[in-house]
Amino acid sequence: MPELQGQCMCGAVTLTATPAKDALGACHCDQCRRWTSSMLITFPAEQGYAALGPVKVHKSSDWAERAFCSECGSALWYRITLSGEMHGHTQMAAGLFENAIGSPLKLELYIDKKPEGYAFEGERRQMTTAEVEAMYAQPEEGDSQ
Repeated sequence: MPELQGQCMCGAVTLTATPAKDALGACHCDQCRRWTSSMLITFPAEQGYAALGPVKVHKSSDWAERAFCSECGSALWYRITLSGEMHGHTQMAAGLFENAIGSPLKLELYIDKKPEGYAFEGERRQMTTAEVEAMYAQPEEGDSQ
């Protein structure tokens, strides 16, 4: 996949990222809806992405952090901070990158939180709150997972 160039709404933050796959995801969780007033549309980024400018990072849950431009507030990325296999996994806000818009929507998270008026065409994997949160659950003591 080619490296993409992007920027926040005011242009103070510039980003470079390579999509890990040609696919977009939509998250309907409470936090993403509060953060964007809609859903967050992202693409998974390969390691080695870069952001220059006034980036502010907020620990938004026990397993993740969100980054935004401290000047205009544009959402930049969502990154997994939980130790383990998904640590560092980063979802870049697709709207910052003109070339990411043509990618197909392949995943919807927190589908049970999606407002009724939102509807996408086509087939895609859809995960409920329980399914998403199970991915991030800490193993019980003595659990070999």
